[in-house]
Amino acid sequence: MKYKILKKHLSFDGQTLFCEHDSESTQTKMKFSVFVPKKIEEIDSALIWLSGLTCTEENFITKAGAQKCLAGTNTMIICPDTSPRGVGVAGEDESYDFGSGAGFYVNATTEGYKDNYKMYDYITKDIVGLLKEDFQVNKLSIFGHSMGGHGALVIGLRESELFKSVSAFSPIVHPMGCDWGKKALKGYLGEDQENWKKFDTCELIKDGYKAQSLILIDQGLADEFYPDQLLTSELESTCQHFNIELKVNYRQGYDHSYYFISSFIESHIEFHRSFLN
Repeated sequence: MKYKILKKHLSFDGQTLFCEHDSESTQTKMKFSVFVPKKIEEIDSALIWLSGLTCTEENFITKAGAQKCLAGTNTMIICPDTSPRGVGVAGEDESYDFGSGAGFYVNATTEGYKDNYKMYDYITKDIVGLLKEDFQVNKLSIFGHSMGGHGALVIGLRESELFKSVSAFSPIVHPMGCDWGKKALKGYLGEDQENWKKFDTCELIKDGYKAQSLILIDQGLADEFYPDQLLTSELESTCQHFNIELKVNYRQGYDHSYYFISSFIESHIEFHRSFLN
């Protein structure tokens, strides 16, 4: 798998790169950003970050402050875009929570979306493949925010053999129970809610899925989408019932923004590096 570097910046003695490649899963060109803190041949592990609604490959890498936390380590980070772009599906640009910028990390099966909106495969096959083949990295962890937190948790559970640890900021943990999730799952997967369960963290845990690590979550208590869209308590009760180790840090006064993420990104990176190393 090959990629093209669109631009690069020296950052904390490493390289922040913005790249483009051809995706087999989405059948489109896709963009991603990376921070490589050392020479590529010195890198031995990678974090995959999944962003939330409306985001691109640029939001996290420019706002979260991860480069400073990873400087001098042997761990890189990769931040893919959140959906295919410009495929011409009717309605894909009409709302912020469905279509462009809102791939929800599922493999779509509905007409119009099933050919390109394969974000689950894009992460688990294309991005993982690129890390292993082009960057020669085999130790992986995954985390994300909001819609991307949902994606990280689902992928971390379903593909636990690939990922040594999983965490999330303000994740959508039970999409079958909130408006964001119902709209996306119906639009991408159709009416049969049995198919929705494959992409719902709470339902996966009920079905016996486990991550390699404990699950770490940070949730701001001034988050405008908490609790109605995020339903954190649903995950807490599900994990307690099924004896899944979960740590939720409730952060007084913090909202849903990158000001929140940048405040606690170091603790998540340290969490993942403890498993990667």
